[in-house]
Amino acid sequence: MKRVMLKLSGEALSGEKKTGFDEDTVRTVARDVSGLVKQGLEVGIVIGGGNFWRGRTSESIDRTKADQIGMLATVMNCIFVSEIFRSEGMMTSILTPFEIEGFTKLFSKDRANKYFSKGQVVFFAGGTGHPYFSTDTGVVLRAIEVDADMILLAKAIDGVYDSDPKSNPDARKYKSITIEEVIEKKLQVVDLTASIMAMENRMPMRVFLLNEEHSILKAVSGEFDGTEVTV
Repeated sequence: MKRVMLKLSGEALSGEKKTGFDEDTVRTVARDVSGLVKQGLEVGIVIGGGNFWRGRTSESIDRTKADQIGMLATVMNCIFVSEIFRSEGMMTSILTPFEIEGFTKLFSKDRANKYFSKGQVVFFAGGTGHPYFSTDTGVVLRAIEVDADMILLAKAIDGVYDSDPKSNPDARKYKSITIEEVIEKKLQVVDLTASIMAMENRMPMRVFLLNEEHSILKAVSGEFDGTEVTV
């Protein structure tokens, strides 16, 4: 494995506060990613915006505008997390699908590959740059574009279940499941658009709980207590 794409939940990064950032959580993530970089792995990161904005719950805002606010929330997240990574000794860059002069660089595959070749952790902020697409779609799209070997989905839940474990104490967790089964059973791994893209482009995923010790390192090694989504 040479290159992975890590998807971080905005809510998971906020810790117990459920909003904003929990710096200790972000620093723990940084140290795990630093361990991957030291192993020679190239790491791209996409972060959700749910710790700042859940615009789809409001009927008072136009969907396009709500999604634009969500895109900007992901940019804020990437800037913050990138700075914590830098304080832990890593080199980072932030790419967006739209111009934010002085804040980020415009995404291109060539630019991303250049940064990866320099040992940088590359943050892909701003989603796809278009409304009606989630950061789930964004992470699968970028993973495919930059030829990642796998997507790591670090969530606030420890894997993929056959039903919601919060409401069903008898929910069963899958150790392994195919992306076709995910689509057929309508399981909430990533949204449907992202699931179909992953299936068509044979992009495997590993789903795991972020807030476990060395969870990211364990997910990469395959010795993790989560769910393997195969293709």
